[in-house]
Amino acid sequence: MSEEEPRGSHEGERLGPVPPVPAVATEDTGPLRRLVGLTTIDIGPLRRHRDYRLLFAGQACSFFGAMLTYVAIPYQVYQLTGSSLAVGLLSLAELVPLLFTAFIGGALADAVDRRRMLQFAELALAGVTVILLANSLLDEPKVWVLFVVAPLGAALDGFQRPALDSMVPRLVSRDELTAASALDSLRGEFGMIAGPAVGGVLIATIGLPATFGIDIATYGASVFALALMRAVPPPPDAVPPSVRSIAEGMKYAWSRQELLGSYGVDMVAMFFGMPMALFPAIATQYGGAEVLGLLYAAPSVGALVASLTSGWAVRVHRHGMAIIWAAAAWGLAIAVFGLVTNLLVALCFLGLAGAADMISGIFRGTLWNQTIPDRLRGRLAGIEQVSYSSGPLLGNLEAGIAAALFGVRASVVSGGVLCVVGVGLFALFLPAFRHYDTRRATTDNPP
Repeated sequence: MSEEEPRGSHEGERLGPVPPVPAVATEDTGPLRRLVGLTTIDIGPLRRHRDYRLLFAGQACSFFGAMLTYVAIPYQVYQLTGSSLAVGLLSLAELVPLLFTAFIGGALADAVDRRRMLQFAELALAGVTVILLANSLLDEPKVWVLFVVAPLGAALDGFQRPALDSMVPRLVSRDELTAASALDSLRGEFGMIAGPAVGGVLIATIGLPATFGIDIATYGASVFALALMRAVPPPPDAVPPSVRSIAEGMKYAWSRQELLGSYGVDMVAMFFGMPMALFPAIATQYGGAEVLGLLYAAPSVGALVASLTSGWAVRVHRHGMAIIWAAAAWGLAIAVFGLVTNLLVALCFLGLAGAADMISGIFRGTLWNQTIPDRLRGRLAGIEQVSYSSGPLLGNLEAGIAAALFGVRASVVSGGVLCVVGVGLFALFLPAFRHYDTRRATTDNPP
């Protein structure tokens, strides 16, 4: 099969009995090279697939810019209101439209050219950021504009992510999905490190308007990269978007306990253990906007380390247990973060939390791509979008409410503890998820 031919999973085919082993881990290599193969990320999909390289590069640019705005909006809300609860309510405002558009976007991604759909979403998101820039130039920026524009951006994200997530299995081969999942996670974590860190500095130096302007420019780079890619048409057996087609996707997800487990454990972990709405308040205790960027970036530093050393992941077959342990580790690290008072130690535990979340994300992404037929990928990506977006958004709301009632530290610590308890209880009631083994996975029948 040529480099340019997209090779995704096919409905009805049994997946390979063993995930791919990095090329350096063969019998002909020495112990040192085998160790290197297990502790470094596999970049094979980038070397072998042009369209995947373009997608990777374009999304790296636009996601970096989006992370600038991700820090700027809650900072501006807190600056204008002085309330962590207001920051949490902003997350609730973003969740409501996302719940609708993720399902609609998923159905559309199964019925239209996914590349063009992603282009449209990127252009629309750039337009939303233009509004944020204009509001920040006012003598007295309006809080209500932020509470209108942020949900609009979330709604557009609901269209963007299903198209993006469902494209990757069409651009790489089936046995490269674990490596592609790690690379996609690496790209995201680079943005989540560089974006917030640079964003905090930009806000403190050149101000909010220029920060929003840089975000707008990064969307241009992404749209250009997408224009160089070939079309990604819908599967031959695609059905038009409708309520019935959305229901078909939900029915499939409900029939696969391993999918439900991957969604549910992540939602529980993020709902109880997501403290980001409290970062603006915590930053004021340590030094201000510059520290805010470090707090946002610290989890991604840990996640980046986990990504770069993810070669071992291809040898793990019990993906359900890997997700469970990683989610519990996230909660434990967050609880300790809430207890410590030294900034450096606090950043270290945020880094450990990010590493745990990254490990969970790699295995969730692989599990999803290995168990979902191509004709349903867009709709299931919409459900995935709801699961991994609603958890953090609701978690920020929960953290803001708990902080208003009991204080910032109590909110963080109790959230981390409840995360560990919740993950354990959730895993207990989903044995098929707990015992999920990729060596027995198929797109037709649960293992």
